[in-house]
Amino acid sequence: MNQISLSVLAILGGIFLAAQGGLNSNLGILLKNPLLASVVAFFSSTVFATAFVLLSVKSSPNLADLKQIPIYLWFTGGLFSVLGISLYYYTIPKLGISTMISLGLFGQIAFSIIAGHFGWLNLPMEPITFKRGLGLIIMMSGIILINIK
Repeated sequence: MNQISLSVLAILGGIFLAAQGGLNSNLGILLKNPLLASVVAFFSSTVFATAFVLLSVKSSPNLADLKQIPIYLWFTGGLFSVLGISLYYYTIPKLGISTMISLGLFGQIAFSIIAGHFGWLNLPMEPITFKRGLGLIIMMSGIILINIK
């Protein structure tokens, strides 16, 4: 897949995440509990992900492959997902969706620049360059402009 197609998919993923945040924060309001909205969202996500796997996976990992996966990888991604998504559902009704998503996106980019620079999470190292730093500053400026009332 070429860079343009991958970029379009990434933008589409961002749209889906913002939309689900808005929808599920409304669910949290109606349920009077953002954590319960997370349970509902993750249950339905499990159903959809399972269906997609059953329709698309050609082969499954074998037992030897599964045993090589560190135990923390089975749980920490899910924990961080629940924490992050639940915080979205809790803060969107209080801050508004554009404020929450812009601040959340800033957190993602700031962390990803630092994590990439040091190669955290066993990911490829991407040194902080002048252009990346400038991009972060420009994004911070945009977030400030988005959030000025």
